[in-house]
Amino acid sequence: MELALVLPLFLVLLFGVVEFGLIMYAKGIITQASREGARWGVVYSLTPKTKADIEAHVQKYLQDAKFSGATVTATLGDPLSVKVDYPYRFMAMPAFVTGMAGDLNLTAETTMRME
Repeated sequence: MELALVLPLFLVLLFGVVEFGLIMYAKGIITQASREGARWGVVYSLTPKTKADIEAHVQKYLQDAKFSGATVTATLGDPLSVKVDYPYRFMAMPAFVTGMAGDLNLTAETTMRME
């Protein structure tokens, strides 16, 4: 009897912890992608990098990490800024969370000075 009362609460808590871990993983990946793009854009080279080059570099990083659907925006200048917006879709608790909140928009932005 006690198991029947406690098990649903325990499962929701367990899946919530798993979902939180997946969200933190996604946030780490998009943060690293924005850092990679900013660093790649500010390092001196004989041919200057364009906005499209930087955005393509970040998209390739995200595709290699199996993340699709992200929006990448690079702002050239000194300092250079790279912003990644990623719509996170809930995986462990889709029926509970999407009905309440929908997708979660994760954002990461990195700004670096030109070398």
